[in-house]
Amino acid sequence: MTSPTLKAAVWMIGSIVSFSFMAVAGRWLAEGYDTFEIMLYRSITGILIVFAVAGSLGTLKQVTRASAPVQIIRNLFHFAGQNLWFFSITVIPLAQVFALEFTSPIWILLLSPLFLGERLTRPRVFAAILGFIGVLIVTRPGATPISMGVVTAALAALCFAFTGILTKRLTRTESLTCILAYLTVTQAVFGLICAGYDGDIALPTAESAPLLGLVGLAGLIAHFCLTKALSIAPATVVMPIDFVRLPMIAVVGMLVFGEVLDPWVFVGAILIFAGNYYNIWSETRKPQVSG
Repeated sequence: MTSPTLKAAVWMIGSIVSFSFMAVAGRWLAEGYDTFEIMLYRSITGILIVFAVAGSLGTLKQVTRASAPVQIIRNLFHFAGQNLWFFSITVIPLAQVFALEFTSPIWILLLSPLFLGERLTRPRVFAAILGFIGVLIVTRPGATPISMGVVTAALAALCFAFTGILTKRLTRTESLTCILAYLTVTQAVFGLICAGYDGDIALPTAESAPLLGLVGLAGLIAHFCLTKALSIAPATVVMPIDFVRLPMIAVVGMLVFGEVLDPWVFVGAILIFAGNYYNIWSETRKPQVSG
């Protein structure tokens, strides 16, 4: 029988590969499409997939209006974060974007006391400090100019943190089908408004259509694989595997786009990862209260 750890590792490989495909396709598409247009077509692809799967499984009835306000606010944060992320991957090295993206869990643990009523424990404070030091090493303010891409990547991580917090709240009452349906539909609307405000939306071409479809498909597969991995094995097992995304995307960036491997990005990312991992490790070691 296959161990849960091995099963989780297989699902995480799927997530890592999907995230990498999405990043490469997104950078190629940036030559002819702005981030709003990329998000519009990604969301349309998502709508087709989510509603087709939900229809075949008979779960469409789970989509209700009960949580609509929270869903819309969550998806505004996610839409902003994704647009900032897509912009970042076009102007700074992919490895730097992914390293800063790993700060999202640090933001979640800092913001959870305000929005979820969770306590800010000593391990969480220590994890946040490690993560902050890691960010300073990745960005090196003073040693190198802080570019717009670094700022947008950091803001994307913050938006993803708010998305994660609101997702955690929604999962208490809503199904995955309901959350994904709202996500794809509302973001398609946001994308249509933002991409079409100037009356000019670049249409898919024979060359770009496969890449646009790949961005949407890869994004859904990546998050599905990550969710499956977390459902099979503890976060203490999954997170170290997820960290493989950084060296993998760094190699992809070097081979595909000629990016230089920056050792400081890896040093900082290791500290960010250490903070995240220490927090999860300390949480899982807490004694369980029996009923």
